Amino acid sequence: MALWDNAAENSELHELLSNVARGVPEQLVHGVSGAQKAYLAALVLEEIRRPALYITSHLQQAETVAEDLAAFLPGSKILVFPPAEVLPYEYYAESPELTAQRLNVLGALVRGEAGAVVAPLAALTRRLLPPAVFARQGFWLRPGDEVDREKLLEHLVELGYTRVERVENRAEFAARGDILDVFPLPAVRPLRVELFDTEIDSLREFDPESQRSLAKLTGAWVGPAREVCLLPAEREHALAAFAASAGRYQDGLRARGLSAQAERVRQRAAAFLERAREGLPEAAARLLPFAYEEETYLMDYFSPRTLVFLDEPLELVEEGRSFAQGLAGMQKHLLEEGNLLPEEAQLYAGPDILLARLGRLQRVGLSLFLRRAPYSNPQAFISIAARGLTPYHQNEGRLAEDLRRWHHDGYAVTLRASNENRAGRLKTWLKDNVPGIRAAVAVGPISAGFELPTLKVVEISDAEIFGQARRRERRAPLEEAAVPSFTDLKVGDLVVHVVHGIGRYQGVKTLESAGSTRDYLVLEYAGHDLLYVPTDQVHLLQKYIGPEGESPRLSKLGGNEWQRAKSRAKRSVEEMAQELLALYARRKAAPGYAFGPDTVWQKEFEDAFPYEETPDQLKAIEEVKRDMESPHPMDRLLCGDVGYGKTEVAIRAAFKAVMDGKQVAVLVPTTILAQQHYNTFRQRLARYPVQIEMLSRFRSALEQREIIKRLKRGAIDIIIGTHRLVSKDVRFADLGLVIIDEEQRFGVRQKERLKELKATVDVLTLTATPIPRTLHLSMVGLRDMSLIQTPPEDRYPVQTYVVEYSDALVRDAIAREIGRGGQVFYLYNRVEGIEAEARRVQELVPQARVAVAHGQLSETRLARVVLGFLEREYDVLVCTSIIENGLDMPNVNTLVVRDADRLGLAQLYQLRGRVGRSNRVAYAYFTYEPQKLLSPIAQKRLQALREFTELGSGFKLAVRDLEIRGAGNILGAEQHGHIAAIGFEMYCSLLEEAVRELKGEKRPVEVEPQVDLKVTAYLPESYVASARDKMELYKAIAACRSEGDVEEVAADLIDRFGDPPPEVATLLEVARLKVLARGAQVAGLTQRGDKVVLTLSPGAYLTPEEVISLSRATRRRLVPLPGHERELLLRTEGLQPAEVPAAVRQALLRLRELVAARQVEYNGTND
Repeated sequence: MALWDNAAENSELHELLSNVARGVPEQLVHGVSGAQKAYLAALVLEEIRRPALYITSHLQQAETVAEDLAAFLPGSKILVFPPAEVLPYEYYAESPELTAQRLNVLGALVRGEAGAVVAPLAALTRRLLPPAVFARQGFWLRPGDEVDREKLLEHLVELGYTRVERVENRAEFAARGDILDVFPLPAVRPLRVELFDTEIDSLREFDPESQRSLAKLTGAWVGPAREVCLLPAEREHALAAFAASAGRYQDGLRARGLSAQAERVRQRAAAFLERAREGLPEAAARLLPFAYEEETYLMDYFSPRTLVFLDEPLELVEEGRSFAQGLAGMQKHLLEEGNLLPEEAQLYAGPDILLARLGRLQRVGLSLFLRRAPYSNPQAFISIAARGLTPYHQNEGRLAEDLRRWHHDGYAVTLRASNENRAGRLKTWLKDNVPGIRAAVAVGPISAGFELPTLKVVEISDAEIFGQARRRERRAPLEEAAVPSFTDLKVGDLVVHVVHGIGRYQGVKTLESAGSTRDYLVLEYAGHDLLYVPTDQVHLLQKYIGPEGESPRLSKLGGNEWQRAKSRAKRSVEEMAQELLALYARRKAAPGYAFGPDTVWQKEFEDAFPYEETPDQLKAIEEVKRDMESPHPMDRLLCGDVGYGKTEVAIRAAFKAVMDGKQVAVLVPTTILAQQHYNTFRQRLARYPVQIEMLSRFRSALEQREIIKRLKRGAIDIIIGTHRLVSKDVRFADLGLVIIDEEQRFGVRQKERLKELKATVDVLTLTATPIPRTLHLSMVGLRDMSLIQTPPEDRYPVQTYVVEYSDALVRDAIAREIGRGGQVFYLYNRVEGIEAEARRVQELVPQARVAVAHGQLSETRLARVVLGFLEREYDVLVCTSIIENGLDMPNVNTLVVRDADRLGLAQLYQLRGRVGRSNRVAYAYFTYEPQKLLSPIAQKRLQALREFTELGSGFKLAVRDLEIRGAGNILGAEQHGHIAAIGFEMYCSLLEEAVRELKGEKRPVEVEPQVDLKVTAYLPESYVASARDKMELYKAIAACRSEGDVEEVAADLIDRFGDPPPEVATLLEVARLKVLARGAQVAGLTQRGDKVVLTLSPGAYLTPEEVISLSRATRRRLVPLPGHERELLLRTEGLQPAEVPAAVRQALLRLRELVAARQVEYNGTND
């Protein structure tokens, strides 16, 4: 429905539009709030078709407005321009997400593709490249275009792209012959450009994980990878200007007798100039004022025809004033300390610059009240009558009544659903309950419903009907990092050879021997012994993955120590598997309570969940319900990171149990977690007659006695508590479900009691420690396990900075978080000195309420402090890393870590995961002391931190370390030791084997054919340069089980590297021979001079008649080898070396036909 259908006759709107058309500089529309403002803006934009900028006070508000505009203007490109929140004075690395979003908007603006841009005021203040310069830096790629390959690669480097061997992350590019891969920063997928001489022959997207091409493209825009990219000449000019400015500033400071500050300016300028020449990202941003005299800000990217909407002009003025004061204070402090040059203060616009820019554009203020803001001079005031809606919250009768009234009064009514599922339900409900009523149902959520009586318009949101709107999806694909695999091998990494044990990988070596050239993997063992592994045997190798910080000894070639370690692990794994399998079988045989199917209330309760469930979450919910409805006691383990939605799965299970008249016990390891679960359960079940109580130290002895009595009487449905719940005096009237959070943190006595409970009632265990999917698959049939590995979709990635510590930075970070109503974790990981550090934080931010938490506080005191922080009694928690990982604190969105370079990556990964659990941007500042830059070890640590921050390999390692720790938690200390001894992958394969054997499943013994032909078959460096790509391709070739698999690898090679040279074509032919050999029951193909020996697999045979038939079919080229009944001889005399594989192929085809004919005959006889 067009927005104008009912608004066309409205005089106020006509006045507003007439003023816009006549060019009235500023007008104020008042009487509107929330989504009503976005609706009016949408009405105007739909009519005038002009570019628009909508300015809000805060980023969260900008996000909400953008969602509302997107719902009212489907098909329009609505973009959010977030602020660059950190001052670009001192940081070493930053995560790329917000930069990508900002560049996306700037690119759309210079290309004229932006419908409307919504930006918080702070985003307008940061200086940018002039639009003409920014536009020149980006370029289009289209099939048929002429390009100079070398110049293009050079330009990508100038634009901030990093050259890599393999493109997986944004802002990377790779070049292989005529193929160029590039991942533009705002793009969803990377691009593959195929050149024919100097012309773009093909342009396509590809999958960064599989590296395979996807859809073909007609064109793609490649923009800068950084906001400020300076070309070499500009950079040299800017560096010279920076050095001159630093010199002048030093002289001025010395003249005022401030020699210490002058020396600091000299040191910092020298360090910065050195880093700038290395191309660090913050360098160009700091050099901007030295490169261009012209000052450019976001508003300069808009055309003079742009219409600006000001959301609450008075609040914008106050926000601008507050921002300017904070900025001025920080700059003054930095200038006084000698940490900032005067020109650098010009990186941000003051109020006068912003007002001048605004004055050039036409403006419409949107406000609830008629209030004139300072610096504002509206020429017209327009009042709009608007009112919010009273929530219906499942009151269908009142909703039907209102719809009939609005229909009678000629209103245009739209019900806005957040997804197709809810839209379908609304359409069905309208048809069944109010047939004939004119009401539209649209997909696209709005923040709140409203009625505009003079326009005769009603918009109803999810929130009014279902209780809460479902949050819009916003997944950050950058956060997903696969656990390192065998193909991620780097020289020096540990490798497990199935036969020879743990060695150190020393690279790939091409060797020529007896007329054949092949690649070998070189492994070093104890005593510097070397093992050369042919690439067709890579299936025998695994990357060693063990617990963090544990480095195993190298095995001895020919020794039996490796076999002993394997045997010990195998025995232990078999015992554990036997025990678990027996337990599993007992539980499946034991009688339990079978819960009934979902009730109507259950459906209604689940629909009220305010978030879109992730696929993993839905699967887990389904698995839990299936277990509960079965006649055997459930014992399911649910794994997932904090905030990934495990609690919702548990709450739904609890609700299902209560609907069947059963009681539920929720057992948690600490008082704080008990309180948090208690709050969550109560909030989620508030609208239902469910009695919820808590048993913990926060209840007095008298209260505890009363709760225990009510529990025994059946007057409590859900009880949440610590280990107090498993005491002998606690009795239930009818317990049906036990939910255990973090079972590994309970003591031995409690665990014994839990074992007793598990025998009779349904048990759901939750754990926040992630576990590897491979372990999950190995344990199928031993333990019922559900994994939630998908993060919720309305999360922003945590904006991470590796930054030199400064008081100014900490003051600004904390003050800004408190200013937006949030809280801060300040991690100081040493108990001695933590109180002094807390006092320092208090002095830096006097308005902050600061608390201290560390492991040496008594349990009660620690619980009180953390609970106080949870309930927002404090703004900043200065703490060690002991703060529980299980706690969900969505209001904590800033993390400051002192001396981050002293912590392990896995620890930093977990710490960072404690912020960013809401739908607002979160910040993590990993700080280091300035002088540490001088130490080579610190430099190495910072490099690791930087990789981690930019979501490179360090990030993957952190994920892996955590998962291995999770595996240890689930399997216990003894198994943890075996994982360390033989590596995780080998451990999983032993476990899988043990489970198969215990279940009586036979795994067919597959003989891997060995091919030794005198041919040149390998991947030359001139074709595949990356060692990682080589490993991956050799692994893929070794894994081929059909000719179709080989063709797929061949297609992959052509797609990624171009047409294969002869040695690669031969390598693929050898792979085809292996596939044929397997089908022909041949275990080996060995070339000896002008003959090839075919060795049959164990158990395979040929009758004399079959041998004669084969000999005839191959014109006596294939004959039996005298004295060797399982070997045949293929004569290749007279053939060129390149013709040998074809002759072998013909022989194998004949042999395979024989085997197939015999199989048909055998099956026919058995029928």
